[in-house]
Amino acid sequence: MTPATLTDSATAPPSAPYDRLLEAVREARLLESSASLLTWDQETMMPAAGVEHRARQVAQLTRMAHTSFTDPAIGELLDACDGEGLAGADSADPRAVNLREIRVAWERQTKLPASLVEEIALTTTRSRHEWGAARRESDFARFRPWLERIVALSRRRAECLGWPEGGEPWDALADEYEPGATAAEIAAIFDPLRARLSALVADIAAARRRPSNRFNELRLDVNDQERAVRFVAEAIGFDFGRGRLDRSTHPFCLSTHCNDVRLTTRFTEHCFNDALGSTMHEAGHGMYEQGLDPRFIGLPMGSATSLGIHESQSRMWENQVGRSRAFWTWLRPNLPRHFQGAQRAAVEAFSLEELYEAANIVEPGFIRVEADEATYNLHVMIRFELERAMMAGDLAVADVPGEWNRRYRDHLGLEVPDDRRGCLQDIHWSLGSIGYFPTYTLGNLLCAQLFEAAQRAIPGLDGQFAEGRFDDLRRWLNEHVHAHGMRYRSGELCRVVTGAALSAEPLMRHLEGKLRPLYGI
Repeated sequence: MTPATLTDSATAPPSAPYDRLLEAVREARLLESSASLLTWDQETMMPAAGVEHRARQVAQLTRMAHTSFTDPAIGELLDACDGEGLAGADSADPRAVNLREIRVAWERQTKLPASLVEEIALTTTRSRHEWGAARRESDFARFRPWLERIVALSRRRAECLGWPEGGEPWDALADEYEPGATAAEIAAIFDPLRARLSALVADIAAARRRPSNRFNELRLDVNDQERAVRFVAEAIGFDFGRGRLDRSTHPFCLSTHCNDVRLTTRFTEHCFNDALGSTMHEAGHGMYEQGLDPRFIGLPMGSATSLGIHESQSRMWENQVGRSRAFWTWLRPNLPRHFQGAQRAAVEAFSLEELYEAANIVEPGFIRVEADEATYNLHVMIRFELERAMMAGDLAVADVPGEWNRRYRDHLGLEVPDDRRGCLQDIHWSLGSIGYFPTYTLGNLLCAQLFEAAQRAIPGLDGQFAEGRFDDLRRWLNEHVHAHGMRYRSGELCRVVTGAALSAEPLMRHLEGKLRPLYGI
């Protein structure tokens, strides 16, 4: 793609420094996206014996990308663009957005030594493999030395980046996922939300009416399940001409650019809704990536604004759509044809009400990605508190299993039976992604608020879902969220799209309005 095709506006005056800057940034991003493909391959296709060489491959590409992006020449080009007044343009103008966010990223990355960046990449590629083995064996002791190294490296990284006065090391890492977020601000959101969610869960636990869970106990062939979830992902709008779906230990979405988006999911014979929810979740991520402006591949205007906004897209399709009665009205007659023989007949035997109830069972469980809407955020809060304590030096890695188990007992009333269903269940810490977890709950808050705005803008959404029509919602999200790239930070985007600051009220309206009638409370 030539610089001419990257012009943001037909009326924008030409700028040689700006065009050279975009070329340089895109070169660095090419290296990053190449490393990402190797990561996808490691999780889906690579033989286990290839991990050591893969670690060196990813580390080398990561170092090269970092060196390319932190080249002093990029800083000089940014200064030249400032001299031309380009950065002082309308803050929502694509040129101004690209310059603002490139400078933020360049100044952040130049604080990190290339040797540290390479060491982190080498360590996390190896630790990802060790986490997978430790999880299979339910043996935290095997993963412990790797997590200790990751925490130590994360502290070094935080020290290089710095954090706001009065803040803490965790803040420096969270800024990469949710710009501007601090632990204190997150805690101020989480504490009252925890109280409201816990009260709702307690009311549900005491309810006399128990929705049917029979469908979640039906054993179904995983290959048939895969055909079914692919059908759903395509129906809601994921473009398989620009993406694919594979299997992995932990579901994820990886995008090298808007025309190459990789989803993974996982299957168990005993619960189809786990695979369906995971796939719709990752497809929501994927549709966000596919909805980004292709003119700006590798640039801020062609990139997601934050992980909180990203999670709002995945959780909306998983929950507001995928757990709705309207969605199951459409899926019920379409689902059986993806199964064979006796299993097809068994699926056909379930009523709409049974399927809808099974999708909305509230029952505290051990696994975050399998959690219901009411308890899900309690899982996230536990992880946030643990990694915050590890980063501050208040929690030794060796003590993580015990502290994890205590918090599950206190907040969810569960006795964790083993490490696999406890502190080894998530891949994130093995990736070095400390600071990431709160974006899941921020995403839940954002998705509820955005979905209410979509309902106001598109009357009759439920009727469309019941007929298998999801295009209007997807197009609305494309226009109002995806196409903005990084034009707005998440809080500002929330205000622009919904007309209000982020609030927990839409999420609680969603949960209370659905779950209280379902449980007769």
